Amino acid sequence: MGNPHAAGAAPRRTAEAIERGGTGKLTVADLLANAGASGGPVAAPAADVGSWNAERLVSVISAVAGRILGKEVDRDTDLFDAGATSVTAVEIAAALAREHDLPVELDDLFADARPRQLAHRWLAARGTPAPAEPSAPARLSPAVDETLVQIMADVARADSLPFVGAPPPDAPRRLLLTGATGFLGSHLLLDLLRHSDAHVVCLVRAENDEAALRRLAEGLTRFHLPWSDEVARRVTALAGDFRRPMLGLSAERWAELADEVDAIVNVGAAVDFLRGYPSLRQSNVLGPLMLAELAMTGRIKPLHHVSSVAVFNELGIGSMGEDDPVAHLDRLSAGYDQTKWAAEAVLRRAREHGLVVTLLRPAGIGGHPDTGAHNGHDFSSAFVAAYSRFGTLPAFRYLNVAAVDWVSRTAAAIVGEPDAWGRTYHLTGVPRSLDEVVRDMTIGGMIPRVQHWDRWRDETLTRIREEPVPELEFLARMLQSPTAARLCEAQLSAPAARCDRTLAFAAGHGLPAATPYDGRAQRRTLEELARSGVARLSRPGGTPYLWFRETMDGEIGAVGDKARTPCALALRLSIQSMYQLVTERRIDVSGDITCALLHTEPLTVVAGSLRVRPQEGIPVRNGLRHPLMRYRLELRDADGRQWWLAGTKTARAGRDLLRQTRTVTVEVGRDGEAASHSGEVAVPVHSYLPDQVDGLRVDPALPERDRRRAKLIWLGWFNLQVGRGLLEPPLRAAAELLDLRRGATHQETRR
Repeated sequence: MGNPHAAGAAPRRTAEAIERGGTGKLTVADLLANAGASGGPVAAPAADVGSWNAERLVSVISAVAGRILGKEVDRDTDLFDAGATSVTAVEIAAALAREHDLPVELDDLFADARPRQLAHRWLAARGTPAPAEPSAPARLSPAVDETLVQIMADVARADSLPFVGAPPPDAPRRLLLTGATGFLGSHLLLDLLRHSDAHVVCLVRAENDEAALRRLAEGLTRFHLPWSDEVARRVTALAGDFRRPMLGLSAERWAELADEVDAIVNVGAAVDFLRGYPSLRQSNVLGPLMLAELAMTGRIKPLHHVSSVAVFNELGIGSMGEDDPVAHLDRLSAGYDQTKWAAEAVLRRAREHGLVVTLLRPAGIGGHPDTGAHNGHDFSSAFVAAYSRFGTLPAFRYLNVAAVDWVSRTAAAIVGEPDAWGRTYHLTGVPRSLDEVVRDMTIGGMIPRVQHWDRWRDETLTRIREEPVPELEFLARMLQSPTAARLCEAQLSAPAARCDRTLAFAAGHGLPAATPYDGRAQRRTLEELARSGVARLSRPGGTPYLWFRETMDGEIGAVGDKARTPCALALRLSIQSMYQLVTERRIDVSGDITCALLHTEPLTVVAGSLRVRPQEGIPVRNGLRHPLMRYRLELRDADGRQWWLAGTKTARAGRDLLRQTRTVTVEVGRDGEAASHSGEVAVPVHSYLPDQVDGLRVDPALPERDRRRAKLIWLGWFNLQVGRGLLEPPLRAAAELLDLRRGATHQETRR
């Protein structure tokens, strides 16, 4: 049987690392490397096929998997349904190689993780056909793929559903929601509560209802959503599992639920782009079928099913409209895509039996623009993190991504509007072309390299291996898997998804308009990703994105004395990215200050910043002098002593607007001490145009077109901020004059 020590040395070190430090710091990349898994077989000596038969193989695989998962595993247990993850899947493969010299293909394990099927695939790959299974679906012909036979058999199950009439056209008062602990499901739950009076029964996989409630609360708080007594009062957590018959409920509870709820919203699904159809069908196909049965039992209820534009994931598909034909089944390569296709086919047959089914198809679901909450295992989040981290983009046609708040808000409105039921809606938002994404990244200070898909995949995989980040491990595994890589390629080559019906519904019901998932919408998500070490935002240092000179002259003196000593500032103002400007309104400052009163030699700016309209231009004290700009500089003189300078440009009601934009009131002091000198400096009128307009410089690495665009955006942004700042004091003065308050107190009148 070969030398198990040679084959198992690396996996054994991996196991020891897990025992010492837990799985927190162990990456899938480590396990893949140790197990020799890169989409091919685990590195192990070839087993003696003659010493194995199907029953013995099934027994060994079940035993090893059960030991690692910590539960009993029988021949037909799907290991992922039993709790396996990408990490434990690799551990199982490594253990089989180490302990039994069984080189199991990881792609086989992800495709169908039942021990019986793994054993049969292993034997078939070595020329030993497995014995016929009485329960296996009969092949139509040797050329028909087993998965296609299974899919069609699953779709045919819908024929056994009863025939029913239409449900009452009333907004739901009590509805059943699945998938409420997930990213979209948690946001949808809150929107259903916020925008309706409905009570929501949440089906949660848990041991009991108390544990289900805890999982629900944890799910909401994980995505920065509120969990309060008011939320808990309008929610019922129901322990169950829609992968099991009658949702894992007793016959009595099933019957009660069928009469209790008046609508069903299915968000629950197993989202895994590595697993095959047999491993995903229980959750993604048979689960919706079970919900259709519930909808047709007792009180007749509408079923709202969250599907996906993955049903179009066929290479070369021409259009993706809400009523366009979906992909040809035999051209869908990924198990996830196949299950989404099959679930829709099942529910279309249920429609023929009278069930009112609404299909809601999101594409990529981006992070929340306000909270930054995101799905770490979503391809969209991984894509954003990868290009911000590595600075490369694969060439694509369109990115069909919408922010989660728009997707959930629109879905909740459709669920609550009976006139909208029974149709198909695309929750895909505004598609963005490659040129638009590149322009957006460039404005944000991240200059991307656009690569052919194959080269981008190889380079990204190499970079993830060189700089392991746990949150990007699933992306690495996807890029390693030929099946999952084809899914990615299909998404990147897809046309723009159209959502005409959805946009018309939103406009007709006063919903927020769809907006592009651009740099502004991604800002909070990027910050969240950067805090966790996944994404990288532009940092100080190196060539700035944009810069220009600013000179100021004036006089300062000792505090309390008249300012008589000349003082000159020669500064360079720069930004590392437009992202920095828009989010912080901060400009970096460098340069030096010359003033004989402070030192005979110029003082160097060690660190400095300029804030435009700090505190949104609101005065620190009540009054009509609004802060327009604020300088904070750390200085060092030729003798190494530390100084500080604080300067403020102030906007006030008056006619000297030009002076307000040029003049800075400054205070200077030694580090750790109060101000010792003060005065005023101003930008000479003759220097503004040559320095701050004609003298604008942009990173020479940018294309000429983007350099021109960067200058225009900067000037537009800066002038807008200054204009707003100058308008605030006179507008406030006018408001004070018009505030004819009756019964004002003496103090109010004096103020």
